[in-house]
This record gives sequence, structure tokens and C-alpha cells, in this order.
Amino acid sequence: MSTVTDEQALNYHLMHPGEDSSPGDPNAAFYLDGQYHLHYILRHEWRGEASYSFVHVTSPDMLHWSWRRTKLQPSFTGHGMFSGTGFLTKEGMPAAIYHGQASGRNHIAIANDRRLSAWHKPYAVEPVTADGQKPDMVHWDPDCFLVGDTYYALSGGHKPPVLRSEDLQNWTYVGYFLSHDLPGTAIGEDISCPNFFPLGDKWMLLCISHPYGCRYYLGDWDAQNEQFRPEHHGRMNWRRPEQSLYAALDRDYFAPESLVAADGRRVMWAWLRSMDDAIAERSIQSLPRELSLAADGRLRMKPLSELASLRYDPIVIHDVEVAPSYSEEAALAADPVVKLDGDSFEIQITVERAQVRRKRFGLRLCGDRSDAGLPILFLPEYDRLRVGSTEAPFSASELDEGEELVLRIFLDKYLVEVFVNDRQAVASAYTDYQSVSYLRPYSFHESTIFRKVEIWRLRASNQGFYEARDSRIWEVDRD
Repeated sequence: MSTVTDEQALNYHLMHPGEDSSPGDPNAAFYLDGQYHLHYILRHEWRGEASYSFVHVTSPDMLHWSWRRTKLQPSFTGHGMFSGTGFLTKEGMPAAIYHGQASGRNHIAIANDRRLSAWHKPYAVEPVTADGQKPDMVHWDPDCFLVGDTYYALSGGHKPPVLRSEDLQNWTYVGYFLSHDLPGTAIGEDISCPNFFPLGDKWMLLCISHPYGCRYYLGDWDAQNEQFRPEHHGRMNWRRPEQSLYAALDRDYFAPESLVAADGRRVMWAWLRSMDDAIAERSIQSLPRELSLAADGRLRMKPLSELASLRYDPIVIHDVEVAPSYSEEAALAADPVVKLDGDSFEIQITVERAQVRRKRFGLRLCGDRSDAGLPILFLPEYDRLRVGSTEAPFSASELDEGEELVLRIFLDKYLVEVFVNDRQAVASAYTDYQSVSYLRPYSFHESTIFRKVEIWRLRASNQGFYEARDSRIWEVDRD
């Protein structure tokens, strides 16, 4: 496919402005001196073979992105670049750790300045055991983090090892990174694209398993044994019925990366991998999510606060009574709440807690009497939230006493991202979004009252995309 067309170009999601490319893992993200920096993988030809570079984008607000010249590419590093993360050295300099394609080693590159205008030549991480021998370990997707004045590097795999260094040059093999695994994980799950950081009073390991997509652990860092002791495991990706039961490649939300924002928020992205074959090749990043821990110690995730700056033309509708449906025909025939005239919206629906108890209800986007559209449904009998054909764990019964259900939906042409009470988030796609643009409610067996429906149009934040599509400033050396 050629360069992304105007029709394919998203309005406020970050996407690659060139030809098809995958993987599109986000990598090496920083907030530095008033500017946000993010890299993502670009697949391209180099010396006649497939290779990979880190494309560099910058933004003042994590919404309006500009493309920079690609510095981290094979003509500089000497090899293709697979996933890794960004970190700051003890001296405050930005650095990237990543896996060198076909090198058998992880590598570190340190920037020359905090604008990332140039980088020192990368070098391989060559660990030894305490007695000076080469360790028996896998060199794979790495992460690097500081605990006090000590650097630790995590290398991905089925039994990920952890390494220690005082200077980023001399590395000692410590042992396995995880003290143990947890229920709810399957044999065969690896830890790849890892990103390990403190969150509240815990440590969080954000990662993927290649078979099952984005996931995370919460737990404690055991300083004495230099290990992570996980206490909770959760997923950010779930299998759709149309995905294979046997190949086990359930990878819609994939390859996460995060940074610490200017005000201390932890913000993450993920590559939207396979909701649609064409989407996978366009290298699209998810909406930024803010991560935090609630008082109960569980993860909270909400859409980036800065997204509210894109709102305009609000519509507010109070006390929408959704009539009960007893059949599919009745559900399809439901009267719409509103017609969505455009292609970029935020929709927020607030429902009192008493209304959602044991209630199967929700809405359909882009649907009419003949087209089911994209369903967004709460299924209490399974404790699930369904978005499209994806079902994610969610139980309205677990809301705090007096807490209303708040459903937030972001539409960006064919992409849809859904957030519920900061407790769950699901990304989906609906490529036929232009055919029907109604918002149709649904409630099974008993009516439901939507206390408030708020709709905002969202301004486009993609001017930098069009500029980069024309200038191709991100182009890499091919030989």
C-alpha cells in the first residue's frame, strides 16, 4: 500500500505517515525540558534486506506530534533495532536500551544532549556472573531502571534474567527477575517489551506475552534478593472469537511503553496490532493512558487528561430512558439518542449505580435496523464489558457505594477506545463507520435511565502528520 490517504488518516491518534510498516512498537519515551519524545519501530529495507529503525516524534502535550529526523537507524547503529525502552542516566541524560537485530545482544545508546539531536554510538550489554563467566541467559527485549544508585537491566524471555551495574558498562548477572509467577498466566507466556517502574507504593511490570498481548504485574521490589515479587497480574488484551484458539496470537493491544509526564503522571501507549489487517500495517498507537493505583491497590487507567483540550461543540442530554428490548429485532429497532454528524467524538454516559445492578445494557455505534454496528455492552451474567467482539472483565457490582457508572467512548474515524470508571479500557475498530452514524441505546428486559449523555466533537491534532507525510523527514538510509 502507498502512503496513508486522507481517508485513512486519523485525527488524534498517533500514526505513521508513510507506507505500511509493522511492527510499530512504541519505544524510548521521555519528558525532557518541556518536550515529550517518543520513538516507534519502522520496518524498511537496508542493504537489500528487512531491517528496523526507531522513528522519533516530539510533542508539547502528547497530542500534537511533529516528526524529527531518524537518528536511531541501522546506518548509525550497524544493525536493526528491536524493542526496548528509554531511561535517564544518573547524570540525567536520556538513553535507550534495545535488542540489536541478529546481534544476539541487547545494546545501550546514550544521547549527546537532552534534545536527542544526536546519539553516542551504541554498545552491547555483555554481562558476566559473579565469578567472571558468561551467564546462560537469553538476550532479548530489554528494560533498564534505577534503584537508588544502581542500574538494573531486565532481559525478556520465558525466564527473564536481571543484571546489575554501577556504570552502565560493567554488568553482573544476578538471576531470575521474577521470584515466582502468578495464577492466571499460562505456560508459554514470555515477558517481552518490558517496562518496570514504581507506581504509587508498588512496582509495576508493564509487558506483553507474545501469544496473549499486553499485560502487567503489580508487586514489590525485593532489594535484598534483587528480584521482583509480583502480587497481582492483569491483562490489557483479550481474545476475540474470530482469533485462532490454537495459534494463540491474541494481539490487538500490544508492545507497551510509558513515561513520567511533567507533573508526575505515568502515561503509557501501546501499538494497536491486529484489530484489522490494514490497521496493523499502519503503525497506529493507542490513546495515551494515565496509570495510577487506587486506595484498594488495584490499577486505574484513564484517557490522557489533555484530550479534554480537543473538545468543542458540546451536546448534553439529561435523563434518557432506554426502553427494554426482548429480542434482537427490538434491539436493532431502538430509537437513536442522537446522530453523530462527523468522525471525531468523545461520548460520556453517566448512569446511577442503582440503574446498572444486574442489568444487561449498553449501546450500539454506527448501527441501524439492518446493521448491528459496533456494540458496547455490559454483561452482568459474565461480569464482562463487550466492545465489538472483545469481552473484557468488568463488574458494575464492584463500583464503590454511591459511585456512578461512567462510560467514556472515543471515536476517531474507524478506531474506538472505551474506558469505564478508570477500571477497564478496550480498543476496537469499525471500518464501516461512515455508513451509519447513529448512537442507539440498548437495555434488556427492563428500562435503563442514562442520567446524562455528553457528546463533544474533538478537534484534529494531526497537522504534524500531514507535514511529515509530505516532507518524509523520517526517511531512513536504505544502504
